[in-house]
Amino acid sequence: MTTKEILDIFRKTGAILEGHFKLSSGLHSAQYLQCARVLQFPRHAKKLCGALAEKFKSTRPDVVIAPALGGIVVSHEVARALDAQSLFTERVEGKMALRRGFELNKKDKILVVEDVVTTGLSTKEVIEVVRSFGSEIVGVGCLVDRSAGIDFGVKTESLIKIDIPTYKSENCPLCAAKIPITKPGSRK
Repeated sequence: MTTKEILDIFRKTGAILEGHFKLSSGLHSAQYLQCARVLQFPRHAKKLCGALAEKFKSTRPDVVIAPALGGIVVSHEVARALDAQSLFTERVEGKMALRRGFELNKKDKILVVEDVVTTGLSTKEVIEVVRSFGSEIVGVGCLVDRSAGIDFGVKTESLIKIDIPTYKSENCPLCAAKIPITKPGSRK
C-alpha cells in the first residue's frame, strides 16, 4: 500500500482530527490520528494490518501482542494474517501486565504491534512484559509512526511515518492561544 492510499483511508473514515489534543504520552498536538475510526471497518483493518503483517512474514512469530486498548484490533488482524496467536496487555495499577489467563513461553517468538507510536512508551512497556517471560521479540510494528525514529532494538516497521509536531504543555502554542484541549486516547 502506498502512503497516499493509507492516508486516503484515514481521511475517508474521519480518522485525522484537527484541534488541540493531549496525547497518551502527555504531549500536546494540533492533529490526532484516531485509528479506532479506521479499524471500526473490518475491510480497512484487514487491509492495513495485512500489509503490516507482510513486513514480518519472514520472522514467523508465534504470538502477536499489543497494548490495550488501541492495539487490540491491530494485534488480532496481524495475527490472523500471520496465522499466529493474538494477545494484549493491560494496565494493572498503572503497570502493563498480561491478564485474563494469557501466558507466554520462553520458546515463543513475539511480534509487538501498536496502532500509533509517538513516544514509544506503551510499546516499551509491552516489550518489558514479553522479556519478563523470557520470550524472543522478533519485531515491533505499527500502523502509524509519529516517533521520528525510536529504536526498540529489534526490527521495526510501520505502514506510514508522519511528522506531526508535539509540544510539552509548558511550551504549547495551542495552550498559549487558549484553544480547548481534548484527550482522545485510551490512557488516562
